[in-house]
Amino acid sequence: MASIMFILFSAMIIVFSILTVTSRKILRAAVYLLFVLVSTSGLYFMLNYQFLAAVQLTLYAGGIVVLIIFSILLTSHISQKFESSGWKKNIFSAIAAMTGAILSIITILDYTFSATTEAAKEVNMRLIGKSLLSVDYDGYVLPFEVISVLLLAAMVAAIVVAKKGAPKTIGLPKLNQE
Repeated sequence: MASIMFILFSAMIIVFSILTVTSRKILRAAVYLLFVLVSTSGLYFMLNYQFLAAVQLTLYAGGIVVLIIFSILLTSHISQKFESSGWKKNIFSAIAAMTGAILSIITILDYTFSATTEAAKEVNMRLIGKSLLSVDYDGYVLPFEVISVLLLAAMVAAIVVAKKGAPKTIGLPKLNQE
C-alpha cells in the first residue's frame, strides 16, 4: 500500500507541476500549485515527518497559495491568459529540464545510501514549540516576522503594479502662481 501511495503522490506532483508551468490561465496555475504542495505534504506524512507535513500544509498550501489566489482575485486578472511561448523557448526549457533531471538522477545513483540501525528518535513537541516561540539564539520568532512583513510588502507591491490604468491624482486645488 505504501508503494502505491508513493507512486500516486509522485505522479500527482509531476503532473500538476507540469500543468502549473504550462497553464496559460493564471488562476488555474495557482490551483495546480496548490495540488503540488498538498501532494508534497502527503509524501512527508508517508515519511513520518508529521511536523514538516503540517508546516507544508499550513504555511505553503494554506498560506502562500491562498495569498497568491487572493492577489489574483483582488487585481481582477482571473480571465488573463498568458501568451503562448515560442518554439525556441520550448526547446530551451525542455533542454534545461532534461539536464536537471539527468543531473539529479546521476547524483542519486552515485550516492551510496546505507541503512541505519539506530531507532527513530522521539519528537519532543514541547521543545519544538519553545524553539518556535523563542527569541533566543535558536528561536524562530524574528525570522518568521521578517518573512511575514516581506510577504505583505510583496503582495502590496504586486497589487500596485497590477492595477490597471494610470495613477489617479488626489483632488488637491491648484495654486495660482501669479
